[in-house]
Amino acid sequence: MAGEIPDLIAQERTGTGKGAARQARRDGLVPGIVFGGDNDPLPINIPFNVLLKKLRAGRFKSTLFNMKVEGHDDVRVICRDVQRDVVKDLPTHVDFMRLRRTTKINLYIPVEVVGEESCPGLRKGGVLTLVRPEVELVVTAGDIPDHITIDVSGANIGDSITISSVTLPDGAKATIDRDFVIANVSAPSGLRSSGDDEEAEAEDAGEEAAEE
Repeated sequence: MAGEIPDLIAQERTGTGKGAARQARRDGLVPGIVFGGDNDPLPINIPFNVLLKKLRAGRFKSTLFNMKVEGHDDVRVICRDVQRDVVKDLPTHVDFMRLRRTTKINLYIPVEVVGEESCPGLRKGGVLTLVRPEVELVVTAGDIPDHITIDVSGANIGDSITISSVTLPDGAKATIDRDFVIANVSAPSGLRSSGDDEEAEAEDAGEEAAEE
């Protein structure tokens, strides 16, 4: 089930308005707000360097965080907006939404592969390519899987594993409607090159016969 949710440590911001926000930025902090749920909005500050590192890591808006603010209960949050400086493109304000356990959210879930030892395609020298190391799913906040599993034990060279072959957790579904590919087993590069050469020779022979 749910894996370890990363902590995001913030400070409660004393004072609101533009003056307090400007002071926070001068102090190396990014002002923000936590809203939603049954509690009042909570003004916060997050260390600039911490926030910037997480933003550069990617998928900040689709990552669930456990927000820790001294004097308040920990709460699960997800980012809903990041305002940036129009010139420097650096964060100037961030909005987080509290999540109830029943809230539906979009998250990228890692893919785990099993069955490689008995995969006939790999035994023949094939290569497994994980097209999507993560899959975006709609999940329930209180029941987030730490991964989904694909089984390649029956895959031969040329086979693909698509989302329709994956057993998703209860209440979860893919955000893409079509039956997209997650992984495939392809021939070794040497065999592919040999096959390409043979096709080219056959084409050349066909062209020569047509000229005669």
